[in-house]
Amino acid sequence: MTPWERFARVARGGQADRVPVALIVDSSWLCGYAAVDTLDYFLKTDHWIGIHRDLLTRFPDVAWIPGFGIEYGMVVEPSAFGARIMWHHDQPPSIEPVLGGLAALKDVEPADPQHHGFMPLVLQRYVDTENQLLRDGINIKMVAARGPFAVTGWMLSMTELMVLLQTDPEAMHQLLDTVTTTIIAWLRAQLGVLKAPEGIMVLDDIVGLLSPKLFEEFARPHMMRIFSEFNGMIRVYHNDTPCPHLVKPMANLGFDVFNFSHETDIAKVQAEMPTIALMGNVAPYAVMAQGTPQEVEDWARECVRKTNKKKLILSAGGGVSIGTSAEAIDALVKVANES
Repeated sequence: MTPWERFARVARGGQADRVPVALIVDSSWLCGYAAVDTLDYFLKTDHWIGIHRDLLTRFPDVAWIPGFGIEYGMVVEPSAFGARIMWHHDQPPSIEPVLGGLAALKDVEPADPQHHGFMPLVLQRYVDTENQLLRDGINIKMVAARGPFAVTGWMLSMTELMVLLQTDPEAMHQLLDTVTTTIIAWLRAQLGVLKAPEGIMVLDDIVGLLSPKLFEEFARPHMMRIFSEFNGMIRVYHNDTPCPHLVKPMANLGFDVFNFSHETDIAKVQAEMPTIALMGNVAPYAVMAQGTPQEVEDWARECVRKTNKKKLILSAGGGVSIGTSAEAIDALVKVANES
């Protein structure tokens, strides 16, 4: 089986020939790993595609999630609503909240992925990239979007988001509904330009900061709406905020794969999400980036020991952290190959 076939088999509730390894990577790790200027990575297509191709050669047993994903840090979705972007040579671009805050966004219309912000550029780059990859028999399997709370938090500031959920819930429901509509359209637009996509990933750590009450009132309807739109596809949810109080409530949001914080015990998560494939759960910074390969192996073996390995996809407990070495990834693969 190929790495993607292993990942997809477990994600869909089947059994692979061994435990899959899958890692979420983006420009924050890739630029350091490849020792390239961040702006060169974004702007020079040969740099970008070469780095992603090299991952397939150097790590032939790893499924890269989303795999040839076209991202510009956190900025794509907020850019469609007018957030100002700041570019850097040594880190992903950053975002300034939208001027005017909620008052400026309260009655905004959903963004159009074909015309607003960076979305049209990403769509065109997907077309160009996949046309090149198809010559070698490679197609892009998955697309991704930031979730409604992450996007809204970047547009307002995270502090303002948390305050407004309590002080102006009506306006926040309206804004979150608009952002959710945009995210669904954005995911559909990405899927629509690819030849044979199989999955989506939604990244929203901010949900993990909510109380159970706020989760039920705000997060559940918007997150369920997104995942229900993509029945039949592999649906991955990334949320690496430690939130053990929300694991059980999140179990029926409609996703198939959960990538979560290493600070939440993987056995507890499996007990409360028995039908969901767990993607984790090695500490991404303290172990994967700062530890030794032996420490990575030890932690990974604990993940295998503590779970039903038929439902396990070995990974970091979050995205791959800056400074993670090739040897750390090799250690993860070693444990998977023993399973």
